[in-house]
Amino acid sequence: MAIDTTQQAIERLLLEREIEQFLYHEAELLDERRFSEWIDLIADDVHYHMPIRRNVKFGEQARENSDADSEISWFDEGKATLAGRVRQINTGLHWAEEPPSRVCHVVSNVQILDVHGDEVKVKSRFLVYRNRLQDEVDLFVGKREDILRRDPITGWKVAKRTIVLDQNVLLAKNITVFF
Repeated sequence: MAIDTTQQAIERLLLEREIEQFLYHEAELLDERRFSEWIDLIADDVHYHMPIRRNVKFGEQARENSDADSEISWFDEGKATLAGRVRQINTGLHWAEEPPSRVCHVVSNVQILDVHGDEVKVKSRFLVYRNRLQDEVDLFVGKREDILRRDPITGWKVAKRTIVLDQNVLLAKNITVFF
């Protein structure tokens, strides 16, 4: 019995490490502007969603984030839209990314919430620093809840991503970064 428990703990640690390395690799691709490689990490059926946050009264926390089914969001995209954004940025003619931004993603507090077959539900925190032109600086801080799916041929893919910013008013002039 102790051997089974130890083996399960080792397998869990290995899975956590594998997931962390995937998320760090993803962040590195984004920071290096290797968007075409990044989009390959996205599942064809992805739901990429960033709700708008609201300030709500105590007891109304269920209303804090906009509802993807009935309200507007900062992002509510699938792979086709994400791939279109990548194509647009890669043309060099994207007005909000000329000259290109310098971006740094910091991913931390990676936690595995659930494992169901080839899918793993993961929560993490992020800080995304963006600098463009001479004096435009933006900080995006928040959390992500991902469902990562193991693809036997290509490795992990992001099947679902919910991005929750820790701000309710967008201070940046635009959001061209990927989270």
